[in-house]
Amino acid sequence: MIRYALVLVFSLVFSPTAFAQERMGSIPAEKMTDAQKKAAADHTAARGSLTGPWSVLLRSPELMGRVRGLSDYVRFNGALPPRLSEFVILITARQWSQAYEWAAHYPLAVKGGLNPEIAKAIGDGRRPHGMADDEEALYDLCTELLQNRSVSDATYARAVAKFGERGILDTIGLMGHYSLIGMVLNTA
Repeated sequence: MIRYALVLVFSLVFSPTAFAQERMGSIPAEKMTDAQKKAAADHTAARGSLTGPWSVLLRSPELMGRVRGLSDYVRFNGALPPRLSEFVILITARQWSQAYEWAAHYPLAVKGGLNPEIAKAIGDGRRPHGMADDEEALYDLCTELLQNRSVSDATYARAVAKFGERGILDTIGLMGHYSLIGMVLNTA
């Protein structure tokens, strides 16, 4: 019940366009090009449904396929465990005021082991209290990069010590992917 209340609060706080896809709604099957039909079939076979950002990205089938490839890597094969990858996704979703991303990933973050109070603080735009060392290192890396467009030497050194260079690059890839998805949804 608390999860649903949080989703409702975030949907009201975040951008009112976050759930609205009035500009680029779903494309009816009879209006799809052959390339769109193939992309839709490929995506549905891999993911089971064509919803949210994927129905918007279908307008550019080549881009959609490449974005899904990046998504598959950073979400399921990247260096971070689910608790931390979902933590990074929530930080990025908050940066883009993206309620759809938040609603999709908040339950996954909690299921992956993220403390709901930490997620709530992120949603409120506050630095969470009581983060584990790995969460603090990622929080600082992500927020500095998203807000300052750069990372201090101290933050970089701490992140490298925790995650290695691959971990940092996979984190940046995850943030980049969800920034792209946030921009798609905020435009659609």
